[in-house]
Amino acid sequence: MTKHSFVIVSNRLPMSVSKKDGKLTYESSSGGLATAMSSLREDDTVWVGWCGTPSDDLSNKDKQEIRDHFAKHNAVPVFLTAAQIHNFYEGYSNDTLWPLFHYFQSLTQYDDAYWQAYDEVNQLYAAAVKQSATSNARIWVHDYQLMLVPAMVRQDVPKATIGFFLHIPFPSFEIFRLLPERRRLLEGLMGSDVVGFHTYDYARHFMSSVHRLLGVEAHEAQVEYQGRTVQVGTYPIGIDYKKYVKAVNSAATAKIERSIKRRYLKQRIILSIDRLDYSKGIPQRLEAYRLLLEEYPEYRGNVVLQMVAVPSRTGVEAYQNLRDQIERTVARINGIYGTADWAPISYQFQNRPFDEIVANYIAADIMLVTPVRDGMNLVAKEYVASKQNQRGVLVLSELAGAADELTDAVLVNPSNARSIASALDEALRMLPSDQARRMKSMQERIRQYDVQTWAKAFIDDMKLAQSGGNHAHDIVMTREQRTEIIHEFQQAKKRLIILDYDGTLKPFQPTPSAIAGAPSIKLRLLLATLSQKKSTRVAIVSGRPRKVMTWWFKALGIDLAAEHGARIRINGKWETRPNRIKKAKPAIRKIMETYTDRTPGSRIEEKEFSMVWHFRNVVPEVAYNRSMKLRHDLVKAVDGDALAVHTGHKIVEVKQRDIHKGMAVEKLVETYQPDFVLCAGDDFTDEDMFRALNSQATTIKVGGGETDARFRVNDIEHLISLLTKLSSNKTITKLSKPLRRVRLSRWLKNK
Repeated sequence: MTKHSFVIVSNRLPMSVSKKDGKLTYESSSGGLATAMSSLREDDTVWVGWCGTPSDDLSNKDKQEIRDHFAKHNAVPVFLTAAQIHNFYEGYSNDTLWPLFHYFQSLTQYDDAYWQAYDEVNQLYAAAVKQSATSNARIWVHDYQLMLVPAMVRQDVPKATIGFFLHIPFPSFEIFRLLPERRRLLEGLMGSDVVGFHTYDYARHFMSSVHRLLGVEAHEAQVEYQGRTVQVGTYPIGIDYKKYVKAVNSAATAKIERSIKRRYLKQRIILSIDRLDYSKGIPQRLEAYRLLLEEYPEYRGNVVLQMVAVPSRTGVEAYQNLRDQIERTVARINGIYGTADWAPISYQFQNRPFDEIVANYIAADIMLVTPVRDGMNLVAKEYVASKQNQRGVLVLSELAGAADELTDAVLVNPSNARSIASALDEALRMLPSDQARRMKSMQERIRQYDVQTWAKAFIDDMKLAQSGGNHAHDIVMTREQRTEIIHEFQQAKKRLIILDYDGTLKPFQPTPSAIAGAPSIKLRLLLATLSQKKSTRVAIVSGRPRKVMTWWFKALGIDLAAEHGARIRINGKWETRPNRIKKAKPAIRKIMETYTDRTPGSRIEEKEFSMVWHFRNVVPEVAYNRSMKLRHDLVKAVDGDALAVHTGHKIVEVKQRDIHKGMAVEKLVETYQPDFVLCAGDDFTDEDMFRALNSQATTIKVGGGETDARFRVNDIEHLISLLTKLSSNKTITKLSKPLRRVRLSRWLKNK
């Protein structure tokens, strides 16, 4: 199969196939995503998606014919059985994810068969992507049906640049946590380099869930995860603005518009066009219109609600019930308020052709768009684009993603029918000059940020990631590099292993107490085994106090550096640096106590050479803001020449500037004069160790984030596995590539 450098992945392809009477028929799609991608597709682009018909009806010959036909259009079909379509698409995607992500918990269905199909189908899509993508391809995955695909592709195409865009809302953590498979879904998305949403709120909810469920930091639209930086951005999707302007000026559209105007010659038209879905707020909208007629009787006979409900999932009970409810309400309102020559509501349950929709937009005096939750809502933007005469008013739900951009609309709470009725009254009374001013402002926005601009903005961020901005995985230790490190260790005559502790050898604990953070028997045994190997010294360099480190490691006979090197024990003898923070502690403590009192879950740890404010158990949204404010207050309060304020893994720390882990490393290297040095850490304080060593040392970053280390491992387990191999007596004799033979008597950069 031909490999491509740009791969688009979506549930459906921009074309579909059907089989009738043994004959295959192909049809193109003109959807918004297809329009957006058409302007960006290059010769080396391929689109992966479902072919549009169940594979149960297709023979092997049919499938090959479909592959060949789609290949001519740079597309790769994914074949799904009827059972897979039911459980994956109708089931998990639309009966589980869709209602929950739109905050309809009561309509959410949980079924193991749904999840199994979702996982299975995502694997099929991922397999098709792997077969279609070059090793460094850009891969753009779309929407909630394919949330597992990024991580699945990442496993086999690690150097690809993967983007994911969610076209629906991402719910708050309190809602998202209800999903039994919540971690798997997040881990799937975190295989991406760029994750995009329509609005900042959706991105914020995503980062909150990542922080709480995966335990990783998320700051300033970036998430550090398994050795990579995942960029989280907002990209509000637009429409093909020029397409609507062209349609407005077409003769066919003008003819339909005149027909509509003649039909409602005496009425102002309020237009409502939606896909039939419970997220669209149609029952609440009808109640608001009823209130308008009831409480503003002057509009009876003078307005009409032209309501178009586009059929959707007609075989699903919840949608059948919604349709029945809507049609009963329409009949009731028409029965109560209608007259012989006036029906308050004109209701159509059908899809309408494009020219007719645009004609309705042009004819409508008011566009009523009131979803109770909507990722974006392009109908609102289409209406604005179609009002080239700048006469008309958009009444828009504040819970639609489009509300963030279309701020000159009349914004309403979709659950408050009375306020919607009031907004309709305001819109009906609005002066033409006000209508024009608002419409002009909104048109300027959607003209500049159309669907092509949206797609380009996302792809530009993917290109930035591809150029090196986010590709920390380029330095993730390979199997060959690991083998070489083991061989170098075994061949060396004098070895030194320098290790951070918390986050490097031991996962962070909810509390930093000595008991909770104590090393396991297995870890102690590993360190003891390493230190007992001939010509091998092991040192733990930590921010922990001397008493704690002595209690944990004294019996192992290894070297220790406590409080980032303020106290160093080499060959059983402790050395101590001068204490310059003692006099400043009362003032530091007072500031920290103020924040501790105001921040439940935080605590102060006082060490001999530093003061630490812990916020590991603080609600994440509160923790970040408070920690930044505390850092700001501390920086202003302390002597900047003698003391430094740092933020680390859920801590804010004040310590002496002349004490850092790099100083401890220098002392250890000068003492032992090794010809092999391995140094591993996970925190910003460990970067001082990496910088103190020259480029020939084996420096290893554990986890994500920028680093000066030569190598990276994804987590603690990978580092422990390497250390276990080093402690083994099994000799590595064969390398996958020639050993870099460098034997230096000195390892320090500046010595």
